[in-house]
Amino acid sequence: MPTIQVPDQIPLKLEDGFERIRRELKLPGGFPRAVLDEAAWVAKVPRMDARDLTDVPFVTIDPPGSMDLDQALHLERLRAGYRVWYAIADVGAFLRPGGVLDAEARTRGETVYLPAGKVPLHPPVLSEDAASLLPGALRPAVVWRIDLDSDGRTLGADVQRALVRSRERYDYDYVQAVHDTGTADGVLELLAEIGELRLALERERGGVTLPTPDQEVVHDDGGYRLEFRVPLPAEAWNAQISLLTGMAAATMMLDAEIGVLRVLPRPQPGDLAKVRRVAQALGVPWPEGTGYGAVVHGLDPKAGRHAAFLHESKVLLRGAAYVAFDGAPPRLAEHSAVAAPYAHVTAPLRRLVDRYATEVCLAVAAGEPVPASVRAALPLLPDLMAASGRRAGAVERACVDLVEAFLLRDRIGQAFEAVVIDVDERRGGGQVQLVDPAVIARCDGALPLGEQVTVRLTQADPATREVRFTLAT
Repeated sequence: MPTIQVPDQIPLKLEDGFERIRRELKLPGGFPRAVLDEAAWVAKVPRMDARDLTDVPFVTIDPPGSMDLDQALHLERLRAGYRVWYAIADVGAFLRPGGVLDAEARTRGETVYLPAGKVPLHPPVLSEDAASLLPGALRPAVVWRIDLDSDGRTLGADVQRALVRSRERYDYDYVQAVHDTGTADGVLELLAEIGELRLALERERGGVTLPTPDQEVVHDDGGYRLEFRVPLPAEAWNAQISLLTGMAAATMMLDAEIGVLRVLPRPQPGDLAKVRRVAQALGVPWPEGTGYGAVVHGLDPKAGRHAAFLHESKVLLRGAAYVAFDGAPPRLAEHSAVAAPYAHVTAPLRRLVDRYATEVCLAVAAGEPVPASVRAALPLLPDLMAASGRRAGAVERACVDLVEAFLLRDRIGQAFEAVVIDVDERRGGGQVQLVDPAVIARCDGALPLGEQVTVRLTQADPATREVRFTLAT
């Protein structure tokens, strides 16, 4: 897991600030007693009338320590292609429509993560135990079977309820290590092979995977630190299996004229023209006729000009939303970053919409009517998910802002090396990304986009969560 680590440790009293963020953004606290009681009951009596697929040797790949395991996979090489088995936690085997557990999940929408813990969508007795695809445990699951040709293109897909038993739990570091050392075999060898084929098809379609580092607050050794974390290739391979499944689900729902999609409009011509000008100014090659996805592929997010271009070009990926339909498909049915219709179906332990989209697909695949309770919920999902998404995004940003301010609070007046990643043409100034520590913040002055500069810290206030720099002279 390559990271740019910051040695500074932040004391645990920072958790008071995280608690304040919880209150400000009205995050739910513990689950009501009635919800916990229902969860404890349904955890013992899930629906288990499903096909037995316990002979399929599924494995999970997740960050270390994860307990809410939504997905397990098994990959096979066929005579002229591949078969993908993808088991998804079957939340619908536990929740009863109209129950208090179902109602509570609608108010939460999705799991919200904070450095000092998380606010889960479902009680842990389900999300981290009875419904989680933990190794060695018999679990109800929704299993996708997707056949691919030798180039990784989808030939056909089916989905059904099944009983599964995961064999192993891997993390991304391990998967990457066995690949890098040439010791990967079986499913892990095929994961890289299929993942690279799917990434090539993504670029061919005009899809986009941004190689940008994630700014993260990490809790370890009794404190916190900030990191710029660059995702591993193994994470991209695993993500391609999820994307493959989401594309199959979207196609299934569109064919049946009922469901809920994740959509993203194509970039506005003005935004695209602006980003092309930024690429030219920064010396980022963008040959005529080449799509945005091909341009960003291979850029180095640690290089100043590339980092600035990637930051500026995020405008092309704004506006993602959910759209539900029951009848004629929506006018906007494509996710432009995927460059295909796409649906969320692979994280039902952590995201409400996945459960409903999955129930639609199960009914369609079985040739049965979509359950009335699911049909009735579909029109509500876009607004529910939009609200929960805004809240989760605000929490993440507030936590990072707090840690940045707390980390720098005693360093007012000090100089730092930084890269200019954004210039505000209207108000002046812009944003800089520090080399060390892993901070992104506002900076005043005449900033040269994409260049490394020296900046001086002028404000770092944990109370307001504000950090500000000025260009050093």
